Amino acid sequence: MSLRVPGPGDEAAARAAHAELAPDGFRFLLTPELTWAEQLDRLHLDSRGVDLRRGQVPADFLIADVAGDVVGRVSVRHTLTPLLLDLGGHVGYAVRPAYRGRGYASQMLRLSLERLAALGVSPALVTCDEDNAASRKVIERCGGRLQDVRAVAPGVPGKRRYWIELG
Repeated sequence: MSLRVPGPGDEAAARAAHAELAPDGFRFLLTPELTWAEQLDRLHLDSRGVDLRRGQVPADFLIADVAGDVVGRVSVRHTLTPLLLDLGGHVGYAVRPAYRGRGYASQMLRLSLERLAALGVSPALVTCDEDNAASRKVIERCGGRLQDVRAVAPGVPGKRRYWIELG
């Protein structure tokens, strides 16, 4: 597996992944309403911290590629806003339903943590919904130490907040 910047040939797979994850309430694409060329331009600017939208931080949007298949995506946030510190964390990831249960999420998180370490970030904050047992196991397998569970809103699962020390 590799994490890589999406390119011109990834539009169909990325839009399909976005549609697959929508029922889970997860956005594969951060701005699906943009044309693909606009989407790629926005991701490039975001990674460099240029013309960020309000509340945004420099971040890498990377797709997880296994033998040419887009199996998931990660967002690696270089810094944290108060909201990201409270609920979002440094890394957000999603695995397409057909590829779950194969260890890809753990590989994606490990590679994301390597990227953060290269940026000089340590420790890294990773969060997941309180009722997401699979993600909880991934984070703990990658060295996550639970700090707390934060309330989100009535009827919404809390956010488990984990810190991971990076070498």
